[in-house]
Amino acid sequence: MSRKKRISVVTLGCSKNSVDTEHLLSSLDPSLFEIVEFTQGTSVDVLLVNTCGFIADAKQESIEAVLQACELKKKGRIGELAVFGCLSQRYAAYLKEEMPEVDRWFGARDLAPVLEYLGVSGQGSVPSGRFKVQGKGYAYLKISEGCDRRCSYCAIPFIRGAHKSVPIETLVQEASALAGSGVKELILIAQDTTYYGLDLYRKRSLGALIDALSEVEGIEWIRIHYSYPADFPEDVLDQMAHNPKVCRYLDIPLQHISDNVLSNMHRGVDSAWTRTLIRTLRERVKGVVLRTTMIVGHPGEGQKEFEELLDFVSEARFERLGAFTYSEEEGTYAALNFADSIPQEEKQRRLDSLMEIQRSISSGFNNSRIGSVVRVMVDDCVGDTLVCRSEFESPEVDGEILVKLKDEAQSVRIGDFITVKIVSADDYDLTAEIVENK
Repeated sequence: MSRKKRISVVTLGCSKNSVDTEHLLSSLDPSLFEIVEFTQGTSVDVLLVNTCGFIADAKQESIEAVLQACELKKKGRIGELAVFGCLSQRYAAYLKEEMPEVDRWFGARDLAPVLEYLGVSGQGSVPSGRFKVQGKGYAYLKISEGCDRRCSYCAIPFIRGAHKSVPIETLVQEASALAGSGVKELILIAQDTTYYGLDLYRKRSLGALIDALSEVEGIEWIRIHYSYPADFPEDVLDQMAHNPKVCRYLDIPLQHISDNVLSNMHRGVDSAWTRTLIRTLRERVKGVVLRTTMIVGHPGEGQKEFEELLDFVSEARFERLGAFTYSEEEGTYAALNFADSIPQEEKQRRLDSLMEIQRSISSGFNNSRIGSVVRVMVDDCVGDTLVCRSEFESPEVDGEILVKLKDEAQSVRIGDFITVKIVSADDYDLTAEIVENK
């Protein structure tokens, strides 16, 4: 009997890429393939690199990862080397010449060619299975692919293509399988989750999807990420306010508040719309925690526009906020029509100023929670400390709730829910004590 082929995937970029990798690996016959983690000293028959090509830093990280793999192939640690994902979708023609050690290049829109290369046939472009490492209590659920928006700074539409929703019944099947593997929290992701269903059902159907996912036995939390602010569906607010499985947490990237900058960004909303939406969210969903992202240094952002952004962040008091400096991406409307005239040093200064304001807001929010009793999920155990989250924290992007183990808590496992009392706080993380072990 021939031995199994050893295969590894190095996944770079966002959670959407991680889901793509899990879909791909789920399609491999375990009698033919041994899936191994690619670490120092590992040798494999096939290495796949799932790349990111969104912004300059991500592209550089992906290029460096492929170059390192090329060197390892020369040393005999890798048999075959294939690259797929966003960077490959955008730059395969150029990269083929620069990296001849790579055996095959694939895009980001269709996994079927990658599987055919591995000898797997009969799969659709999006396999329905998921390869999950046991132990995590949460999983990302990618509900659609591509984007019909045309934000001026964003390359995603011509990397990932037009918006394409995954049918509700397919997502329910996937969620049921994840629940069967021990997953208790679903994190809904897409390029734009609020656009979900328009192509399939001729109406925004995120609320209907949440209804269906709520019926999946074993799923206790549903969290919404990447919600576009324009035309936010009203029924999703009702779900957040009244469905006990839907976290009172929303990730809604706003990017800016200045009318001038929003217009240059082609965001489809203005300052007044944005302020009304934030007010509505807080009124309709009591106690909601909002996460947003902002871009500083976009063309059209003068000092006046930047100060308007600072004032807005101080006023809106987002519990969670991330920010980035503008990165000019070739082929986008912004790159073709606006001069990237703000020096990187000034962009960084603006970023630092914005995040200093946010640090104070985050610290104040965390300190307001001292003394509260909350239900948390255990994500990890480091020494004698449990790393946890409540419904108000998303994994990988938000702070953590750290809980010291006590004798009676030794049976707590990753993925369990426990009840804790928050006893102290810093700018981003919280410390808590176990109240009740469930």
